[in-house]
Amino acid sequence: MPKKVVLICDPGIDGAFAIALALFDQELEVVGMLATPGNVPAEQATKNLRIVMDQLDPPRWPRLGAAPNVEFDIDGTKLHGPDGLGYTDFPCASLHHLPVSEKLLVELVKQFPHELTVICMGPLTVLARGMDLYPELPSMVKRFVIVGGALQEPGNAGPVSEFHFYCDPKAARQVLRSRGNITLIPLDMMRKVLFAPTDLLAGESEFSPAYPFLRQIIPFGIAATSNMYGIEGFHLKDVLGVIAVACPSATHTKHMHVDVETQGELTRGMSVFDRRSWHDSVANVDVMMEVETKQVREYIRRVIGY
Repeated sequence: MPKKVVLICDPGIDGAFAIALALFDQELEVVGMLATPGNVPAEQATKNLRIVMDQLDPPRWPRLGAAPNVEFDIDGTKLHGPDGLGYTDFPCASLHHLPVSEKLLVELVKQFPHELTVICMGPLTVLARGMDLYPELPSMVKRFVIVGGALQEPGNAGPVSEFHFYCDPKAARQVLRSRGNITLIPLDMMRKVLFAPTDLLAGESEFSPAYPFLRQIIPFGIAATSNMYGIEGFHLKDVLGVIAVACPSATHTKHMHVDVETQGELTRGMSVFDRRSWHDSVANVDVMMEVETKQVREYIRRVIGY
């Protein structure tokens, strides 16, 4: 039986790549796709979610949720383009009226109790709001996979802060303290999977309908990463959220106690890993510590042709 998953995302370039993998992997059943602000504002995030779905046109559409109207004081468009999908201008069908993401999350969890894996590839606002609406949510979700935080890597939103946690540190703290079954993918692992310029030439367009769409948006991310970090390639950060579920043999985790700094002037959004052997802190998160990049690349190639 396919694994039922819900994706929470702020669709930028790597988010679109991750969505394509989840939709075209026959061993996954995406029952919900929930937009959140992050890389782009709320309205654009909802629009991008629909654009990605229109461009990929999978055989089965999940239910879609609209991003909550929240503003974050950080801009993620430098890596993803002014509207989040490079400099492209895709048409977008009418969005009609979509339920807000946190309400749809609760509805799906109640519909599929103990069956859903929720993959959060953006700020944790939707998850935290869902828990406010339905306090039993952490115990009713099979597993939470969270792309966020940083273990030893320098931050990408501050000296020590990863972007998703920086956007809404209080939500991140609430989720990590929820006692749910959580797998955390820190920035250290996100920077392991690199989509190089040569990969653009390796795709098999006849293999997957995702290829033409991804080939239009990825070059912007490659160029932006080169300009900002001097790296020849684009980090497929959100893709690891899907990998953790679809290809678990490619990852290795360690049970740790993790919390989030919410107020520091220099450390807001910092993920704090308590590794004191003499302290009685209780581990609350499985932290991804290793990823087999060869297996990841083989999985991507098998699912969408790269």
